Amino acid sequence: MAIASIPSLYRSTVGKKAIMAVTGVLMVLWLIGHMVGNLKIFFGLEEFNGYAAWLRTLGAPALHEGWFLWVMRFGLLAAVVLHFSTAAELTVRAKRARPVKYQHRAKVNGSYAARTMRWGGVIILLFIVWHILDLTVGTVNPHGVHGEAYQNVVAGFAPDRWYITLFYVLAVVSLGFHLRHGLVSAVQTLGLKNPRQDKALNVIATGFAALITVGFLIVPISVTLGVVD
Repeated sequence: MAIASIPSLYRSTVGKKAIMAVTGVLMVLWLIGHMVGNLKIFFGLEEFNGYAAWLRTLGAPALHEGWFLWVMRFGLLAAVVLHFSTAAELTVRAKRARPVKYQHRAKVNGSYAARTMRWGGVIILLFIVWHILDLTVGTVNPHGVHGEAYQNVVAGFAPDRWYITLFYVLAVVSLGFHLRHGLVSAVQTLGLKNPRQDKALNVIATGFAALITVGFLIVPISVTLGVVD
């Protein structure tokens, strides 16, 4: 009975919202860890490259060098695909539920983040693809040398590549809006939201999203401005 109910739960709107919430939490945890690691660049070349080398040895000796990172990347990819595909399915489902558009649509009293979740998600997906090609695979990075993480970051966000930094800023700001709205929605979906605590939840979600945004932007901006070189 329980096994048979799993497909039904997945097909339900509640199940899909739960998937979005859980995958969202996994991505947030990854964001926190990734942000903390990025900030180590301010401690210098040796420490940052040493940190990158340490990441490749995680799971040893049970796992070969770099295996843990690839397991994490594929896990993150699965979470991202599930998250955005489920969001697309819910969007289509919502449109089908109201096939006839209103002639005079009332203004939605939603936040700016809620109204821009769709295009923000597209920007984030494009950014993830570029980020992997730039700093993971090194295909589009001017330096692109395996094991030289510090030099790759400095080359990737060099002053003459300000347009890359600008794209990064746009993507991370979109991520911040997406994250702020997503946190509130996830709490509501998981049934943890209390109407009496709405204001506090909004403040916490906004503050957390701002922290993640600043934490990710400070590195490329510092490199572009020559603070890190």
